Amino acid sequence: MNLSGTAFSCNNFFQSDISVMKNKAIVLWVFFSFFTACTHRSQSEDAILQESTKLNRFFDKVFEAQVERYPTWQTYLGRKTNYGLLDNETEAYGQEEHEINIQTLKELKEFKFESLNEDAQTSYRIFKYQLEMQIESYQWQYHSFPLNQMFGYQSETPSFLINMHQVESESDAYAYVSRLKEIHRVFSERLKFVQKQESLGIVPPHFVFDKVIADAKNIISGKPFQPGEKSSPLYEDFNQKVNRLKISDKKKQELLGEAQAALKKFVLPAYQELISYIQKLAKKHKLNQGAWSLPRGTSFYEFRLKSVNTTEIEANEIHAIGLSEVKRIQDEMRVIMKQVGFRGNLNQFFEHMRGPSYHYPDTDSGREAYLAHVDKVLTGIKAQSPKLFKTFPKADLLVKPVEAFREKSAGTAFYNGPSLEGNRPGIYYVNLYKMADNPTYKLEALAYHEAIPGHHMQIAIARDLEELPKFRRTSGFTAYTEGWGLYSELLPKEIGLYEDPYSDFGRLSMEIWRAARMVVDTGIHAKRWDRERAIKYMRDNTPSAELETVKEIERYFIMPAQATTYKVGMLKILSLRELAKNAMGEKFDIREFHDIVLRDGALPLWILEDKVKQWIKKKH
Repeated sequence: MNLSGTAFSCNNFFQSDISVMKNKAIVLWVFFSFFTACTHRSQSEDAILQESTKLNRFFDKVFEAQVERYPTWQTYLGRKTNYGLLDNETEAYGQEEHEINIQTLKELKEFKFESLNEDAQTSYRIFKYQLEMQIESYQWQYHSFPLNQMFGYQSETPSFLINMHQVESESDAYAYVSRLKEIHRVFSERLKFVQKQESLGIVPPHFVFDKVIADAKNIISGKPFQPGEKSSPLYEDFNQKVNRLKISDKKKQELLGEAQAALKKFVLPAYQELISYIQKLAKKHKLNQGAWSLPRGTSFYEFRLKSVNTTEIEANEIHAIGLSEVKRIQDEMRVIMKQVGFRGNLNQFFEHMRGPSYHYPDTDSGREAYLAHVDKVLTGIKAQSPKLFKTFPKADLLVKPVEAFREKSAGTAFYNGPSLEGNRPGIYYVNLYKMADNPTYKLEALAYHEAIPGHHMQIAIARDLEELPKFRRTSGFTAYTEGWGLYSELLPKEIGLYEDPYSDFGRLSMEIWRAARMVVDTGIHAKRWDRERAIKYMRDNTPSAELETVKEIERYFIMPAQATTYKVGMLKILSLRELAKNAMGEKFDIREFHDIVLRDGALPLWILEDKVKQWIKKKH
């Protein structure tokens, strides 16, 4: 009996032509052997399905238990549970979280990895990696800086209320007032943390103090703290939200009175105590000179590089890559310099590009024109996106300027993702405090990075992946996320955008900024560069404005290693794309590649590499 070339399965076996089989005993033997195999396979598939379903239920249980611990996280997700509370910021609560993570990891290891389906195995690997990093990071809990100029709690707390706490009913308004009252408790708990840091010899860099104090004073300036027409940021926000409610004027006035009382009784002393402490801290402590100067600083920086890049890449290698990339990009810039007919060297071209002709006026109308230009760029890339993508986010995108109370200290631009519940859009923030820091030639690349096809595309699509466990829809790995953002600056060029050579120069100026970051971040934290040397390197090698350069260097001091992730992630995505192109040839589809990258949520780079290689193997 020759069975070669016959397609056998549980479904088609009975349709096979058995008339050619003369020996009925052989037929019966084949039948029962195959039937038994099919039964065993079915049982195996059932076991895999059961174990995978059980694991996903475990993920959901852990996720909900974690969310329940943090009222602000519930709000970020779009929920209104515990709406009048802020988080517990005590050291004991952090210790409890650490112990929960250890126990959760033990429970995770009870699942049989080999008995899971492919998606569940990916979830298992991601979850296990996250837990291990969180557990390892606990020893470095005091090496972070909750007081900082970027996202310190002096500005992040009011920003949370203004941007995340929606007031759609009277009860929402009372919850807002309740959270105003919570600020004093939260600040007191955070202050104890900062005091513990001080006792360990860990304090923020000297330039942080004045900026934090300025932010804090901005919050407690205006009504109801001082007489006059101008309202404080929180009171102004609450006033606007309450006045949009369809309730009686009497009730509105009652709510406004409640807010005024809470601001004066709870918010004012919280900020006054913070300001008083920082003023004393600034007078008695020496400079923070980078991660290396902190207790066990070298080991801390090594951990930071590993955790944010999700690789084993070391400081010296990152430094060398940065130097090489700076040189390559500068060569491309010289090509554009010749293309536009500029006579002079590259540094002279940088100085020329810092001139006033490449900025909108530093006026309200200039800011409106900038935002209108952003809208035009995003409208254009949306129309072209089907050339690059099959999957698109459901959430809307809102573009808005950074609020006045924090614009002086905040970064140039950043993005906040939409809620998991789908009731809040993604927000692209542009800092228009000083228009000289927002050159028009960078506008296009910046919008691509922060919005579409960058962070909004990646983060909002992840929120939409309802087939995945919730932790994967909300997780973030910096090298993946920022690597995608930087990769997204290049993508539009590959479909014919950046038609203006100055805009293409802007793209390169953004990329060289990220390459130079690799040099200065490792320079500061591993090679002991001081602030002035780092600023000089950025000034000499990039076209960025003076204030932007200073802000960025100061950012690297309070966020060790984070700045290295952009190029590490981008280079990994590009190398995987090249690998797929070489393997598939004409069959390579950029849209399918982007689905592979985006449709699993954020991933550690080593898991992303595995996913792409599996896809290549399947396509073959």
